[in-house]
Amino acid sequence: MQSRIVLVSDDSDFFEYIRQKLRLRRSDELFLYSFDKLPSSLHLIKNSLLIINSEEAQDKTLDLLRLLKGTPAVVFAYNEDPLFKLKAYKSGAMAYLTPYMEEEFEARLIAPLSVVGLLEQNSRYRELLVRNNLLMPNNEVFIDYEYILDKELEKINSSGLKAVLVAIAPNDKTKFLVQQNKIETLILSSIRKTDLLMNFAPSKYFLILYNTDIEAAKKMWEKIRTKLEEKIFAGFVKITSETRQQLINKVLNRLHEAINYNKDRNENLAKDTAIDGINKNFKIFRQEFKKKIDNIVVPVFYQVQQKYSEKLFGIIIEQSFGEGYGNLLLKGRRCEGDFSITTPGFSKINIDITYKSDKIDSKRITLEPEELEAGLLEDLIEQFIIEFKEEVNNDSSQY
Repeated sequence: MQSRIVLVSDDSDFFEYIRQKLRLRRSDELFLYSFDKLPSSLHLIKNSLLIINSEEAQDKTLDLLRLLKGTPAVVFAYNEDPLFKLKAYKSGAMAYLTPYMEEEFEARLIAPLSVVGLLEQNSRYRELLVRNNLLMPNNEVFIDYEYILDKELEKINSSGLKAVLVAIAPNDKTKFLVQQNKIETLILSSIRKTDLLMNFAPSKYFLILYNTDIEAAKKMWEKIRTKLEEKIFAGFVKITSETRQQLINKVLNRLHEAINYNKDRNENLAKDTAIDGINKNFKIFRQEFKKKIDNIVVPVFYQVQQKYSEKLFGIIIEQSFGEGYGNLLLKGRRCEGDFSITTPGFSKINIDITYKSDKIDSKRITLEPEELEAGLLEDLIEQFIIEFKEEVNNDSSQY
């Protein structure tokens, strides 16, 4: 494997001295920099071994080690200085060399060069993940959240790990104000390396937090949210032995509760809320529900049908509306799915998701009238389509 080695020194004689000790191959690359010239070329030393001459440059060496912490680095000094040696290791050095270590020189470079090889290998794997649309190009946000969730849930359930699933999103007004990548950048800088961030829609994310509970997760989220000017919401559920889709439905419900009530809610909060104010009479409520159908349900159903009309091969999408209801129907060769919005008559709206299949459970989501908004409806229909596509796949039908 090709090695990239960077020598840093303000003494040009050091370059020739070290060059003679390095057994470079034709494929290896060697870069020479002074301390002052290096900052403008940091992008060139990715996945490189750094060999730094600390002679008359101890402070510069320590600053550089701290700046490039995580980059395999070797400090070269012309004498043993126990205090500086300790500071160098604390700042991130992997090895400390002096001219008196002639016989150990190559041996001391083995471990740092191995790390360089692993970093290069990881970069290639990362490029492959990006190329296959599994990972975002500029950060560690996973795109194929279904695959990642399945894999992590299997690990969590088999090992008994404690974890929380978080759904994060702006509301319909805020999502147009948020700068691209702003949310994910703040989240990634605040979570641990063991935690996983996944993108499930533009500016919308799933986050798995390991070895924590909902209260701790909420406190962590509050710290992130205070750094954002825009209002961003989150819903939390404890990861249990439920299926991926059940957990997704659950956490999306918590997210939209938070969006509609302007505060984060976890799964321990009551689902039903008291009707605010004076009860509306039947006629007024029916009028309000009709407005919801005309202004929210019809446009969203239409957008979904346009979006998926050419993407669901072998599946027909139909929609229908009438007095007090709206239906979105998916028809495959062997199964059907129905997404229905109705009202039982007074103050509540029901969303019933049913399938002509014994393998998928039907579900009912009951909402207050003010809770039915475009963002929630879009997310629920997206999940409905995903479930239906999986059922079609299981029946070995093409779509």
